[in-house]
Amino acid sequence: MKYAVTYELLHTCKQTGARRGIIHTPHGDIQTPVFMPVGTQATVKSMTPEELIDANAQIILSNTYHLFLRPGNELIKEAGGLHNFMNWNRPILTDSGGFQVFSLGALRKITEDGVEFRSHLDGSKKYLNPEIAMKIQEDLGADIIMAFDECCPYPSTYEYTQKSMERTTRWAKRCKLAHKSIEKNALFGIVQGGFYKDLRKKSVEDLIELDFPGYAIGGISVGEPKEKFLDILRYTTPLLPQNKPRYLMGVGTPDYLIESAIAGIDMCDCVLPTRIARHGTAMTSNGKVVVRNATYEKDFSPLDPECDCYTCRNYTRAYIRHLINTKEILGVRLLSIHNVNFLTKLMDRVKIEIEHDNLANFRDEFYIKYGYEK
Repeated sequence: MKYAVTYELLHTCKQTGARRGIIHTPHGDIQTPVFMPVGTQATVKSMTPEELIDANAQIILSNTYHLFLRPGNELIKEAGGLHNFMNWNRPILTDSGGFQVFSLGALRKITEDGVEFRSHLDGSKKYLNPEIAMKIQEDLGADIIMAFDECCPYPSTYEYTQKSMERTTRWAKRCKLAHKSIEKNALFGIVQGGFYKDLRKKSVEDLIELDFPGYAIGGISVGEPKEKFLDILRYTTPLLPQNKPRYLMGVGTPDYLIESAIAGIDMCDCVLPTRIARHGTAMTSNGKVVVRNATYEKDFSPLDPECDCYTCRNYTRAYIRHLINTKEILGVRLLSIHNVNFLTKLMDRVKIEIEHDNLANFRDEFYIKYGYEK
C-alpha cells in the first residue's frame, strides 16, 4: 500500500536518542523535529502565508471543528481544498475535531457512535463521529489527517480512562475503514490512555496492529504537572514504530519542545506563539519578555538582540509596547512574527544539535539562559 506520507530517519543523537528525519508529503518534505504553528481558522492568527514562509514554517495545523462550523468543509472543497483556499502550498495537518468537541463539557453528549454537541457559535446541534470526521478532513484536503479520538481530562479515574482509550481504538478502526483517499492524505492514529502506563502500552499495541502511516500521542500536556508529562512522554514514545512519524499534540513551550525531541518526537504543534503575542509577550533567547510592562517604555533595543526576524530587525521594544498598549493590530502582528520565528529557529537549532550528538548539552545551556530549571 502506498501511503501519502512516509518517514526517513537520517540520524539518531548518540547523547539522547533524539531523531533527525524527513517526512515526505504530497506538498513537500518536512525536516524534523519540527514545530507546527496552528492556523485554527485556516490562518495563523495575524500572519500572512508569506510571513510564515519567511519564518521557515514547514507545515501548519488547521482545525477540523472550527472549519466544519464555518465556512464549512463543502465550501473549502469547492475552493479546491484548504491549500488553495488559504494560499498555502506547503504541508497542512488537520486535527480530528475531537479535542475541541470534548472540551465543550456540558454542551456535548458522547455515545459509542460519536458525539452530539452544540455549536459554540449559535448553540445549534451538531454531530461528529469517525466517519464524518474523515469526510470533513478529506474535503479539506490536508496532507496529514487525524483519527477521531476522545481526549480524557486530567485527572481522570483508571476506569474512565480505560473505557475512553478502548473507545478511541474502536473509533480509530472506523476511521481507517472510512478513509478513502490514502494516497492524498495520511491518516495518523492517536495514542490515548491518560497517565496510566499499562493503558498507554495497550493503546500503542492496538494502534500498531492497524498499521497507520504515523502516530500521535494525545491526552498529555492537558494541565498535569511537568514531571507527569515527562514520565508518560518518555514511556510512550519509544513504544511507537521507528519507521513512522511521531507527533506530540498540543506542545509549544521551548522546554517542552526540547524535551519532546529528546524523547524521540518528530512533530509538535501549539497555539502558544500567537496566543501570548496577543497578550503582549515575546519569547526571547534570554527568556520571556512581557513587553507591555512599564519597564520597556524607553527601551529602544530590539525584542531579542540575537534574533534576525523582520520584527527584531526593524522595531524596538518601546515601539511594540506602545502598539500593544494602544491596542493597535500591528503590535500583535509584530509579536506573532517574532514568536513563530523564535520557535521555528529553536527547532532548526535542535536539528543541528542532534546531528552533532550534542542535544543534552544544548538543552542544559538553553535552560540556564532562558531561566528554566533543569
